[in-house]
Amino acid sequence: MNHLDSVLHGFQVAFQPGNLMFVALGVLIGTFIGVLPGLGPTATIALLLPLTYVLDPAPAIILLAGIYYGSVYGGTITSVLLRIPGEASSVVTTFDGYPMAQKGRAGPALGIAAVGSFIGGITATVFLVVLAPLLAGVALNFGPPEYTLVALTGVLLVAWMGNVSIGRALVAAGLGLFLATVGLDSVSGEPRFTLGSSDLLAGLSFIPIAMGLFGLGEVLYSIDKSPTGTKIKHKIGRIWPSRSDFRQSGGALARGTLLGSVLGLLPGGGSVVSSMTAYVVEKRRAKDPSRFGKGAIEGVAGPEAASNAGSTSAFVPLLTLGIPPNVVLALLYGALLIQGITPGPSLMVNQPDVFWGVIASMFVGNVLLLVFNTALIGAWVQVLRVPITILSTVALVVMLVGVYTVQNRVSDIVVMLVFGLLGYALRKFGYEVGPLVLAFILGGILEVSLRQSLLISGGDFSIFVTRPVSLGILAVIAAVVLVAFGRRRALARRQPVSEPEEAERA
Repeated sequence: MNHLDSVLHGFQVAFQPGNLMFVALGVLIGTFIGVLPGLGPTATIALLLPLTYVLDPAPAIILLAGIYYGSVYGGTITSVLLRIPGEASSVVTTFDGYPMAQKGRAGPALGIAAVGSFIGGITATVFLVVLAPLLAGVALNFGPPEYTLVALTGVLLVAWMGNVSIGRALVAAGLGLFLATVGLDSVSGEPRFTLGSSDLLAGLSFIPIAMGLFGLGEVLYSIDKSPTGTKIKHKIGRIWPSRSDFRQSGGALARGTLLGSVLGLLPGGGSVVSSMTAYVVEKRRAKDPSRFGKGAIEGVAGPEAASNAGSTSAFVPLLTLGIPPNVVLALLYGALLIQGITPGPSLMVNQPDVFWGVIASMFVGNVLLLVFNTALIGAWVQVLRVPITILSTVALVVMLVGVYTVQNRVSDIVVMLVFGLLGYALRKFGYEVGPLVLAFILGGILEVSLRQSLLISGGDFSIFVTRPVSLGILAVIAAVVLVAFGRRRALARRQPVSEPEEAERA
């Protein structure tokens, strides 16, 4: 099957009636969640992980992917109307989106954000179609040493994944690696850390852990932080931007799309770094930088295009190398593992329906996002008035039912409750749970690949430096560590500044 045939096959998969329904459902749920401050795609995907047991692999991942890139736009609505970023990547949108709303231009701000998200998402998907097979072809030559170092690189991404100190991130990652060892030893068959429980012989299940840490933990944290609904003060008016708006923001849309498509490929890049960088670029290019922070439409268009492009191109390292570059994609990685599918270079060959079907669904999903988010703005505004306590009660019921129905085990409910309390405590004390989950997912792969590598070499660790590809990956790991420490030191030297200035220095 050549490249063009593969792409056409992906569209055949995406246009199946059931998959079309899941694309539409995913972007609708994603936008809905993005609108609600405090929940987000991570908690939602964690809640819906039990669905991966009853759905085929392609529709399951199509649904979860739609939730992810749908939520990226959903966070824009609260950023413009309330100056409350629904998602981390929407922080930059508050800088000029909210001032536009104060001037009576909330509609054009939301409209240009929808257009920017569409352009960024479609372009980055084309980028994904072109680049992913090339990387997958190179990665097909990977052996156990290369997979060991790829998994280690993924664990080290904790340096980027959080806003906490590297020490705290590594503590969380260490806990995740420890949890991955619970169960039977993969080589000797001896039980490890099972505490005499037969339920733990198969190891800790990913679904109750993810639902506890991200679902229950996030719900408890959201209730503690924001128990009531929200009042909208600004009228939206006309949504579609004028010709003048398009002329003024056209360059920003193009530059943001390009930046997001490239930065999304990098570890820790994704939508957050992409949107911040796009804002800095637009402000520095402007003839009158003083307009930024006061309602410059370029300050909305560029970051929104970059944000969606970055979230889409982040699928490249996940699908081709098996490296989830952020927490949400780590959950998608886990969902694929639940289906018995290991993301990586063999995915395109062994599971073409999943690989090409998910990519083709992104084209469809971005078109639906543009339609839904220009036609349903009024409905999303009404969602903001729903108290978080009502939504949290519904979410709790879904979690309890969902986690039990996967394997019909009460012990899974206990695991979810324990990790829910742990997730809440970690958030309260300044830790993030993303590094823990990513290390837990990659821990099993890291251990098996490492032991296979040492069996091949007779216990000689030089196998990791005598193979060209593994040596190159080691160089990447060294760069990851150096850049992470440099980034943290730079952030530590910064003084508190206003929001637009902070984005410019990021």
